[in-house]
Amino acid sequence: MSLKRFQRRLVRVLTVLVVLSILFCLGLYAYRSFFGFTYDGSLFGQDLAAGVKADENITNIALFGLDTREGDTQSHSDCMMIVSVDNTRGKIKLISLMRDSLVNIDGHGEDKLNAAYFLGGPSLAIRTINENFGTDITEYIAVNFEQLVEIIDALGGVEINVETTAELLELNRVIRDYGIEQGKEFSGIEQTGLQTLDGVQALCYGRIRKGGTGDDWGRVERQSIVLEAMFTKVQEMSASELIGLMQKLVPYVTTSLSPTEIAPLIVGAVKDGVPTLEHTRVPLDGEWDYYGASSEYILYDLDVAADHIHEYIYNDVFPGDTASTSSTDSSDSGSTDTSNEPLGGVDYDEPPTAPATTDDTSSSDSNVDPASLAEEGGRYDPATGDYYDSDGDRYYLDDSGNRVYY
Repeated sequence: MSLKRFQRRLVRVLTVLVVLSILFCLGLYAYRSFFGFTYDGSLFGQDLAAGVKADENITNIALFGLDTREGDTQSHSDCMMIVSVDNTRGKIKLISLMRDSLVNIDGHGEDKLNAAYFLGGPSLAIRTINENFGTDITEYIAVNFEQLVEIIDALGGVEINVETTAELLELNRVIRDYGIEQGKEFSGIEQTGLQTLDGVQALCYGRIRKGGTGDDWGRVERQSIVLEAMFTKVQEMSASELIGLMQKLVPYVTTSLSPTEIAPLIVGAVKDGVPTLEHTRVPLDGEWDYYGASSEYILYDLDVAADHIHEYIYNDVFPGDTASTSSTDSSDSGSTDTSNEPLGGVDYDEPPTAPATTDDTSSSDSNVDPASLAEEGGRYDPATGDYYDSDGDRYYLDDSGNRVYY
C-alpha cells in the first residue's frame, strides 16, 4: 500500500472517529440535560401488588411530595397523588390521597397512608396504594418540598390567590418559621388577593393547614392550586423556554421511570396539543369521618374510594358527578342533598375552613388525660400545659377543645 493511500485511509478513519466522538458528546450532553434526573431502579423485581393494566393509553404514576429535613434518613410522604396520563382524552388527572387515611400497610397493620413511605420507601408506598385502592401503579416520581422552591423559582414564580386573612396570617407564620429553620430571612406576603409568589412563598402556601385554614383538607386543595399554577406557567412558555426550563428542573426529580419510558410518555401526552389538567381528591365530601383517640385518622370505605378512582381514570367520570354520596336518608321528606359535604358538615373546598368539632367533650374534663388529646406524632408538655403537633408547632386547647396556635 502506498503512503498516500495509507494517509487517505487514515484521514477517513480519524474523521469517522471525530464525528462519532462529537455525536457521543452531544448525546451525552442531551441525556444529562433532559434526563439528568436521579433514576431509582430499586423497584425492578419488586412485588408492588399492581392490578392488571386496563388501558394501554392510560399510565398511572405515584407522585410523592417529601418533607425531608437535614439529617433525615426516612421521610413521610406528606403529599400523595395518583398522576393519570390519559393519552386518549388528552388529560392529566391528579388524584390527591389524604395522608391521614387509615389503611392497611403490608407487614405493619393499620396506620396512616403517609407512614408507608416512611416504613418502606416508594415500593411499600406504591404497594399500599395499589392494595387499598385497586390501582395498577408500577412507577413513581418524588420531589422534596425543599426542591419545589428551586422549581418554582425557575418558573419565575406562580400566580396564587391568597383568599382569606386567615390564610395570609398563617402563610406569614409558616414563612417566618421556615426562615428560622433554614437560617435565613424570607419575604412575607403583605396582602390578600391574586399575586406572584416566589418559591419559598408558594411552598409555604402549599403547606399551611392551621389557624382556621382547613386542616389537611385545605392543604391538599392548596397543593393542587400550586401545581395548577405551575402547569399554567409552563403552558405560556415558548419551545426554547421549555427546553431551558427542563434543563433546570430535571436535577430536582427522583423517579423510577427510565429515559426510554419518559420519552414516549411525553410524546403521547402532547401529541394532540397541551393536555388538560384536572384535580380531585378521595375521599369525597360526605364519605369520611375522623377516627381515633384524638381524631388523628380519616376513616372511610376504601372500596367506595377505589370505585371513584377507577371510574375517573378509565371512564372519565369525575368523582361525585353521577353517584349520590348523601349521608342523609333520602326517604326523609325534609332531607337535603349533602353529597358535597363531609360528615362533619363543613365544606373544605370553597374556601377551606377549620374542621368541624365532632367531640362535645371539653378538653378541661377532669376525667380526660390531657396527654391523650395530643395528635399522633405530637406531644403534651405537662410543665406548661401546651401541646406540640407532629410538625413541632406549639398550641393550647381552648374551652371548646379547639387548637389555638401561638
